[in-house]
Amino acid sequence: MRYRRRLRSRIILSFFLLGFGLTALFATATVLLRERLEDQLIGEALLQNVQDFADQYDPEGSGVMPFEKITGNVFSARRFGNVPLNWQNLPDGVHEVSETDAQGLTRVYKLAVRKTPEYWFFLRYDINQELASQKQLMYALVGVVFLFSLMSLVIGFWSSKRVISPLTALAHRMKGMAGSEKPQKLAPHFANDEVGQLAAVLDDYAEQMTELVKRDREFNSDVSHELRTPLAVIRGATELLLANPDLAEKTRQRLLRIERAAVQSTDLTTALLLLSRNERGTGHTPLLRLCQQLADAARTQLGSKPLEVIVEGDADAVVEAPEAVLAVALGNLIGNACKYTSQGEVRIVVQAHQVRIEDTGPGLSEEDAARLFERGYRGSGAGGTVGGGIGLSIVRRLCELYDWHVSIAPRPEQGAVAILRFTAVA
Repeated sequence: MRYRRRLRSRIILSFFLLGFGLTALFATATVLLRERLEDQLIGEALLQNVQDFADQYDPEGSGVMPFEKITGNVFSARRFGNVPLNWQNLPDGVHEVSETDAQGLTRVYKLAVRKTPEYWFFLRYDINQELASQKQLMYALVGVVFLFSLMSLVIGFWSSKRVISPLTALAHRMKGMAGSEKPQKLAPHFANDEVGQLAAVLDDYAEQMTELVKRDREFNSDVSHELRTPLAVIRGATELLLANPDLAEKTRQRLLRIERAAVQSTDLTTALLLLSRNERGTGHTPLLRLCQQLADAARTQLGSKPLEVIVEGDADAVVEAPEAVLAVALGNLIGNACKYTSQGEVRIVVQAHQVRIEDTGPGLSEEDAARLFERGYRGSGAGGTVGGGIGLSIVRRLCELYDWHVSIAPRPEQGAVAILRFTAVA
């Protein structure tokens, strides 16, 4: 089916069907026209001859007309019983009859009939040679149809190659442009025809997209860079305030929240900067320690909800990636689980190559589970609107950058389970 959908395949098939259809139609028309004209001419000649035979008949003569292929027979009123049985009930006109001779061969004739009260006139014309000629013509036309169809197929292959070659060259050049920040112009390499016009349109589109991506990267880079300074100031000021031993407990808790928010913002700017540059950062991050920190940050957002956040698993699990990237990815998954679980527990299980986050919330549908990582999508779970539409899309983009795999699925008993695997899944 894939081969049939290709443009070249369609061109070849079109040439073949056109050649086969036209030659088959011409052959069929030739056979039918020849047969019809031949029958008409022979019939008219036989009718005229049998009429002449009747007009010129000499009762004292032999009763047979001296023609090479036309034999005339006449039967008087006294001899009608001698007429062959298969002739007796034939009306006036021309009929096709077949007879078997003494050697057992079947021969076909055209028989002209002219009956009067006194005499019956019959004129027989042997058409076996014409039938053999028709059969030979049929075989010849079948051969011609096959030959012309084969020629159409060959022409189709040749023509399709000629027609598709500019498009193929355009595709190869476009493939060579992949990953290039400043793609070369395509239009100068092609003639000023339809393909050249397509190349010019692609050049304009590539230029616009390149400029758009460049502006987007520069904006993300500038924003990420400019945010670092105020965030560093906020963190520095918070640390100085927390160093005061005379702070009230409520004030200390609020300062700790400010510090955690600054850390999260710093991690997010780092992750967005890596995404904008499409490059992987380096690092060596212990998973269990990071999950414990993210769980502590999530607990401060619970308020009075009867919800327990549990972290367990392999203390030696390590991922080769920056801590900021992992904090953004895991922080979104853990934050969502805590946000949409009103009671029960959120369990974070750290393993060698993955982190599994299970909750006892209202769960979600299969449709929501399949689309939660689409940008802007907000599902409708049992507990209301699910997903912010942006956070999980950032998680998906980070996974694509690092060849990780993330999924969220409903749990059979209750709630949902999110899994972040740090090895690519085929």
